[in-house]
Formats: sequence, structure tokens, C-alpha cells
Amino acid sequence: MRWGGQGGKESQGPELLAHSAPLSDTLEAQNLHVHAGTFPAVRGVNARFDVGTFSAVIGPNGAGKSTLLRALLGLNKPESGEVCLFGRPLGKWSRPERSRALAYLAQTEGLPDATKVRDVVALGRGAGDWRFGLLPTRPWTDDDDAAVDSALDRTDTRRFEARKVAELSGGERQRVALARALAGEPRFLLLDEPTNHLDLAYALEVIRYLRCEVAGGLGVVAVLHDLNLAARADWLLLLHQGQVLAAGPPETVLTPENLLAAYGVRVSVLSHGNKLIVLPED
Repeated sequence: MRWGGQGGKESQGPELLAHSAPLSDTLEAQNLHVHAGTFPAVRGVNARFDVGTFSAVIGPNGAGKSTLLRALLGLNKPESGEVCLFGRPLGKWSRPERSRALAYLAQTEGLPDATKVRDVVALGRGAGDWRFGLLPTRPWTDDDDAAVDSALDRTDTRRFEARKVAELSGGERQRVALARALAGEPRFLLLDEPTNHLDLAYALEVIRYLRCEVAGGLGVVAVLHDLNLAARADWLLLLHQGQVLAAGPPETVLTPENLLAAYGVRVSVLSHGNKLIVLPED
């Protein structure tokens, strides 16, 4: 993500602009206003997310994070403004086209307990092309098998591909859900609190898998509550009351002043090696 704010205000210097991805490789919110029910949850948000970048959306409860994510996916219709994918308004994409380009991992993925892991991951190859949600609209190919194998390998789930979902731990289920999303070979992966309910080891594991995918060219946009995990992203969008409070690399967004304004909590931000650590003072 390379900029954010109200009214198109940029929040980065020329040196960062020089490294931005081409406009065709972006997912953009342009002066986006979105309601959650009748409540204006997102108000005038501008943000641009790039392929090959790990972006995290942060902010307190009720800041509009999940509403923004769903709008980027085309699941929440904007009141005004628009979302553009690769420079083209999202509304002009067909549902199958959009599903192939944008993969989504919800807070809680309802994986079928009685289904084997490999079969669950294979569902990701549908990407909007399943008739009635069950029947594929095209024959299965060797390319499909190769994509499933690759997704299993990249999430370290191949070793239990023959097990049923009911036999997996919470962390293993999350990796299977991630593998299913990756099997569709999307350009962007959007995740809503992917580390929710995971212990520290599994949470770090998920972030590590995401970083590997970003290195391979995937664009990742993740809603995260844990600021110390968010500090491992390339770019942060800090929302407060539906608006962008700050946007930029972690060192410019995770400041005591910004976090006090957003969360109402005084913190210290320490540097340990090449990582930031946020410590509450209250």
C-alpha cells in the first residue's frame, strides 16, 4: 500500500514513490464511503495497495477495518467513491474474474470437517467457477493438480493432505484455509484477522507464510489487531472512526502520538534489531 488519506492526500516522500508498483498492479480505494447497516463505517478513504507488498490495516474496534476490506472485495457496496482493481472499476469485473484475482480469508473459515485436506485445498481452483457452489464448470487438468500441490507445499500442509479437517488443530486449519486461497493463484489475498485465536507460534507462522507469498509477487492486505505482528508488514494503514489517521511504513505509523490518538493508550515504541515492539505504558 503506497498512500492513504482523505481527499487523495499522499503520505509518502518522493523516494518511496519511485519504488511504487505500476498503476496496473494495484488495488485502490478512491474517496471511499461505505456504510455498515446505516452507520457510516468508512468515510472518504483513499488507499492504494500493490502486488508484492504486505500491507496491514490496523485500528481500534469499530474503526472500519473489516468494512473497508469487504468493500475492496466488492462485498460491501460503497455509498460513494469506488474501488479499482488494476486500474479498472471493480464493478466492471465479472464475479468469476474478480474471484480469480482477489482471494479472501475470513476471520472464521467454515471448513468441512468430514472432507480431506487435499480436497478442501482443491476447492480453491474454482475461483468463482463452481456451478451451484458444487459442480466445476470445466474439466480438471494437470495444471489444477500442480497448483494444489504447490499450495500444499508452500503452507506445509502436504504432510497431512489425506487427513480430514476434523482431525486438525486450529493452526493447521488456518494453514489449510490459506492453502485453499493460494490454490486459486490470485493476485491479491485479503485476510480479516488471520491470526485471531491462534497462539503466538502459529500466529508467527502465518505471518511467515504470508511474507513468503509476498516475496513471490502476491499482494497481501491483512486486517490485524496485534500491533507487534502488524509491525512485520511493509506498509500500514491506520484507521480511526472510519478515516485514515496515518499511512506509511511501520516506523512512521507506529508512533506513540498516532497510537494515542487512535487507541487512547500511551505506548512506548522500541526498536529491536530490524523490528518494532509496541509496549503499553498504562
